[in-house]
Amino acid sequence: MRPYATTALLLGLMTALFMVTGYVLGGTGGMIGALVMALGMNLFNFYRSDQMVLGMHGAQVVDAQTGGQLYNTVQELARRANMPMPTVAIMHTPQPNAFATGRNPANATVAATTGLLDMLSPEEVAGVMAHELAHIQNRDTLTMTIAAAMGGAITMLAQRGMRFRSMSRRGTGQSTGGMPTWVAVMIAAVVAPLTATLVKMAISRSREYQADRLGALMCGDPRWLMSALTKIDGGVRQIRNRTAEAHQSSAHLFIVNPLAAFTSGSRLFASHPSMQSRLAELEKLARDMNLPTDIQQQSRPDAALNDALFPSHGTRS
Repeated sequence: MRPYATTALLLGLMTALFMVTGYVLGGTGGMIGALVMALGMNLFNFYRSDQMVLGMHGAQVVDAQTGGQLYNTVQELARRANMPMPTVAIMHTPQPNAFATGRNPANATVAATTGLLDMLSPEEVAGVMAHELAHIQNRDTLTMTIAAAMGGAITMLAQRGMRFRSMSRRGTGQSTGGMPTWVAVMIAAVVAPLTATLVKMAISRSREYQADRLGALMCGDPRWLMSALTKIDGGVRQIRNRTAEAHQSSAHLFIVNPLAAFTSGSRLFASHPSMQSRLAELEKLARDMNLPTDIQQQSRPDAALNDALFPSHGTRS
């Protein structure tokens, strides 16, 4: 229960930030307007987040005939996890990566890039898809999409307020909220967007560890995901994802930050935990399962799972 309570607290803080930013820029009326805007955005994102994100990244939906091994892998993992079969999509970009989106398990999508399918083995693809299914099962996709939308909205509201900040002055340099104008400007221009970004990143980071663990258990071998993460991490540092660069607000949805080749950035604002810490947690899980921790040793602990996922081993579309 603790992770869900933490997420609820963080989302509550983002809503409060939205309202505070509105109050600073427009007084009580601005606060009420910000609240109405936040509720409207949440409702819109609840029903349309998956289509929006898929459209941003040009993802093409596939089926059993066109999805090849990827579709079969997702289907078997969903069956074993007792989950509804999600929509499966492919993004045509050479950068290896994947994400999940949707408001609940019954209305969800998993998407993988062509780069990921070309670079990873069937076992590694299974580890990645299991990670994404774990996000869906935990309902992370809705939480992170709303957090991203609200974080972007706080920044947009602050920027718009800055543009018309002279309208909020009263008398001798007082803002509508009753504080000096320079303080209001500082909050609107720096504090609110910065805090919103930190909250959004905190939600994403906490969820990645949980999805790594559940995904590793779902596919049956933590080393599959360890190996996949290592390859993806190397790939995103060398191959740019132009679409992700154009839609940076969705970067935290990916299994590995797709902007690594675009900007080095501070770890403070990183959308994911460090790769070293993620691999360390998965290695610990492998030891707990009495598996060798060498990710090159791709053992198969569950013959039924592997027979279903990889009937021909190595062939995929």
